[in-house]
Amino acid sequence: MIPIPSGVRVWIATGHTDMRRGMQSLALAVQESLKRDPHAGDLYIFRGRRGDLVKILWHDGLGMSLYAKRLDRGKFIWPSVPRGEQDGSGASTMMRGLRRARDAGRA
Repeated sequence: MIPIPSGVRVWIATGHTDMRRGMQSLALAVQESLKRDPHAGDLYIFRGRRGDLVKILWHDGLGMSLYAKRLDRGKFIWPSVPRGEQDGSGASTMMRGLRRARDAGRA
């Protein structure tokens, strides 16, 4: 297990992400679409269309890491995007998910 320091924020990309994307591509999506620094130490979690694979992007202060986890059976339970809001872009659906998480934290 990889120790994650306390206080690290975890962001879940709602919808699905193209799992062919690698570390640099996912980091660029976080930076350009979310206007966030992917090197700031937060975790960004992306799920593939089939639901059995997730990728986690994390910069631990020394370097960027990309972790992958594939389930042999079943699917990861994931936040849903209301019908009509998803445009197929993992970054834009993440942005909506982040806004919802931020708004929920204010309540």
